[in-house]
Amino acid sequence: MMGAEDPKSVEDIEIRLLLEALFLTYHYDFRDYAMASVKRRLRQARQALGFATISAMQERVLHDPSLLPKLLGYLTVQVSEMFRDPTFFRAIREKVVPHLRTYPSLKVWIAGCSGGEELYSMVILFREEGLEERTLFYATDINAQALEVAEAGIYALDRMQLFTENHRMSGGKSSLSDYYQAAYGRASFDKSLRRNVVFSDHSLVTDAVFAEMHLISCRNVLIYFDRDLQDRALRLFEASMVRKGFLGLGAKESLRFSALAGSFEELSREDKLYQKRGG
Repeated sequence: MMGAEDPKSVEDIEIRLLLEALFLTYHYDFRDYAMASVKRRLRQARQALGFATISAMQERVLHDPSLLPKLLGYLTVQVSEMFRDPTFFRAIREKVVPHLRTYPSLKVWIAGCSGGEELYSMVILFREEGLEERTLFYATDINAQALEVAEAGIYALDRMQLFTENHRMSGGKSSLSDYYQAAYGRASFDKSLRRNVVFSDHSLVTDAVFAEMHLISCRNVLIYFDRDLQDRALRLFEASMVRKGFLGLGAKESLRFSALAGSFEELSREDKLYQKRGG
């Protein structure tokens, strides 16, 4: 006689079937994301969207594409802030900018840009350091709604106090309020910050190299990938980078145990800032 059904194992099967369905139907590949994170996010989505089971949610998303953006919002959600981890941006100013000044033109990739906070932080930093005019910024994400938020550049005004303090601690050379206008409880960032920005859908899981970058910032994205997928993304970054290019990762991320560790030198261990080796 079979024992009682284990709800956890059924849920695991449901999740794997849903991830396979998303890949086969919509070409979004979350199959190698860290399972604990995926499970937590799908449980949140199921409850918030009003489904009794993961299977019921799968049935709906297969037949109703309008549900996809809502589901992606849970699978790709990232809480970010401008000049997050201010010492990282200070290290960019002090250790990376002097090298970048030697190039006549620059390309910077913000991979997994989410709502755009990291992008605007980098553009403002480059403007303050006199590098914006010669730089083309690529802001990519797999979530179309996140890209729309990033391109709009509008954030809740009550977030500006934190953003302003982060900017100051990062070595900011102006007031953050110089870059936005406040009205109706919202802060709208100046359109001029987007004049050298290309917003684009790009997946670190399935897409390829598309340019040769001097600096790649991909912070707090790899923690959601399993080890093989982390290495896949890091190989993509290494192949997308000029000789002696720079890579920035999130505070909880590292190259130390990666297959790509030998391809980079640590520029700042504390700030997770790396430089591609020459040769």
